[in-house]
Amino acid sequence: MGSLVILTTDACLCALVAALVGYWLHARRHEHLCAPWREVWRRPVAVGAAVVLCAFVVVALLDSVHFEPRAGTDRGDGNVLSVLDHALGPLRTHGETTYSAPLAAHAYSRESVLDVKGELTRVYPRLTHGAAHLADPGRERSADIGRRVAAGAAGGLLAALALTAAAVLWVARRHGPGLSPAVSALLHGRAGFPWRSLLGVTTALLVVVGIGAALAPYYHVLGTDKVGNDVLYQALKSVRTGMLIGSLTTLISLPFALGLGVAAGYFQGPVDDAVQYLYTTLSSIPGVLLIAAAALMLDVYMTRHAAEFDLLAARADLRLLALCAILGITSWTSLCRLLRAETLKLREIEFVVAAQALGVRAPGIVRRHLLPNVMHLVMITTVLDFSGLVLAEAALTYIDIGVDPSMDSWGNMINSARLELAREPAVWWSLVAAMSFMFALVLAANLFADAVRDAFDPRLRELGPDAEARQT
Repeated sequence: MGSLVILTTDACLCALVAALVGYWLHARRHEHLCAPWREVWRRPVAVGAAVVLCAFVVVALLDSVHFEPRAGTDRGDGNVLSVLDHALGPLRTHGETTYSAPLAAHAYSRESVLDVKGELTRVYPRLTHGAAHLADPGRERSADIGRRVAAGAAGGLLAALALTAAAVLWVARRHGPGLSPAVSALLHGRAGFPWRSLLGVTTALLVVVGIGAALAPYYHVLGTDKVGNDVLYQALKSVRTGMLIGSLTTLISLPFALGLGVAAGYFQGPVDDAVQYLYTTLSSIPGVLLIAAAALMLDVYMTRHAAEFDLLAARADLRLLALCAILGITSWTSLCRLLRAETLKLREIEFVVAAQALGVRAPGIVRRHLLPNVMHLVMITTVLDFSGLVLAEAALTYIDIGVDPSMDSWGNMINSARLELAREPAVWWSLVAAMSFMFALVLAANLFADAVRDAFDPRLRELGPDAEARQT
């Protein structure tokens, strides 16, 4: 590896991870913060969703450590590579000339070639890398794929078995001596933690990863696109874009919503009128128009100052950061309204009135009494909005005002797939790959968000675990 390159979004993502670690350390010292999270981790669905989200986070972090290759080596896309690029070297470098179907040995389109008699014929040529190790793909490919799938699944199961053994030892250490009682407690859900959900989802992920690792060096698992790039590689590279859109946008919008919402609700009067006017005006402007205008101005700026962007990755990174900023600026209004209404209620409660009577200044009341009592709304809304922002990137890229076309994203994959579906025969795997990865991330985020909402909402906690069902 060469010299380290720190992009702006890399620094933001690392700062976000550091903030989450800091929050975790802070929450461990306060029971009122630990109690809701313990309720979240008691839910099997939440634990399974968290495992999937952690897998996406790991991929995003590996793709956020960039370096510039040494002279004379492959400089990759955008003149910089990431640790993920280095780990997925065969997928990145084993390109073809054009489309190929998943696990195929021949191209998807006919090409004109000269046969042994010198006559021009149209055939499906052999791929350069896909199934290149086979002498006769027609007879050997199915058996070879079967053997590699079995070997990859066995490797994933062995890793899962090792993880299960570690979990049994952990349960035995915390719930009394003997492995047999620990195994029984784990299997019957009496260990105080949904180990079955954790181990089941982790086993499924390890099996999928094992199969992919066994097949990817020899086949294009999800096929290739129009210029021969591996679709699986593109889908994995798009994880970082989706995670950044969801997390950085929330990070940018949160100060606006929290600061203005609490200020409007507590101070009222001219402050409340000004904040209401601001978010009402902003809500009346279509967000797509603001994003399109910002993207156009950014393109003009980068064109006039091309010398400042010597790396293609830096140009794409700036456009991604600008998209996160404009999405954050246009998405804080709904949370601001909610926080304003909650603060209006809290300012009339006895402990706030008592603090005012004792002469506590407004900043102290906001910091010690109001902010802690609205953070459950911030937590719930933040987690719920994450999946919507991931989908927003795909929709914006589809209309060409999203991320840079040179950056891998699910939106760019879907945008290019709309023309591929019109071919005969249709090229469907790029769309299916992008939608599958996006579906997995959004579904996991929504399931985890539901658990966070149920645990942090004080009304549901007071009414009991079946409160939501009774309300509906």
